[in-house]
Amino acid sequence: MKILSWNVNGVRAVFKKGFADWIQQTQPDILCLQETKAEVHQLPIEINALSAYHHDWVSSKTRKGYSGVGLFSKTAPLHIASGFGIQRFDEEGRVQSADFGDFLLFNVYFPNGKASPERLQYKMDFYHAFLSHLTTLLEKGKRIIVVGDVNTAHTAIDLARPKENEKVSGFLPIEREWIDQLLAQGFVDSFRTLHPEGGHYSWWDLKSGARERNVGWRIDYVFVSENLFGRVKSAFMLPDVMGSDHCPVGIEIDEDIRK
Repeated sequence: MKILSWNVNGVRAVFKKGFADWIQQTQPDILCLQETKAEVHQLPIEINALSAYHHDWVSSKTRKGYSGVGLFSKTAPLHIASGFGIQRFDEEGRVQSADFGDFLLFNVYFPNGKASPERLQYKMDFYHAFLSHLTTLLEKGKRIIVVGDVNTAHTAIDLARPKENEKVSGFLPIEREWIDQLLAQGFVDSFRTLHPEGGHYSWWDLKSGARERNVGWRIDYVFVSENLFGRVKSAFMLPDVMGSDHCPVGIEIDEDIRK
């Protein structure tokens, strides 16, 4: 089973850049999108041609054309929901959960903390509330996959210029420590575990031409609970896929994860 995650920086924009052809060629079993920036009635009509996929969308209730997540899957989830039960976070349309029976999948567009001290605090509050939610599920024995744009590079090898960004949101100690806490609670950073070397990034500043020079940040992740990670066959990034300032990331897992 192939699971992909991609911050598309606008689903309407990415459809104009060949998204429908790309998904048909790539054939993911599950595809999670972040920063869709659209309500359901604004989705491109071309989405109807993707008849092999079920799809579901969550949009912001506070601002039009802001945040949002979406999910495509070849097999319909047993249950799908938006948010995680806290209004001040759920109203921004950042979280989608899907129960596929053998595992729970969370598709998350985590807040960005760069705009102001208030947004950084919102980001940290979101982080801690979401981790508390995950911890409760783990304690119940759930197998969990969390994908999305976390908006934080975890360690120095996760961005090209760590020294220059030590005081920038996205690489602050408090943000990085949250990923430490997530891993300590029973999750595995699938890509970093299987690819310990540096030089792999998922986001680049387009205005400065950073992608061509590979001056980027690894801020998009697939976290897998320890009780499921043994079924992960591979973890990867697709930096050659254009259409956004992010590239897709993903994993492949054994179909029968109950083994």
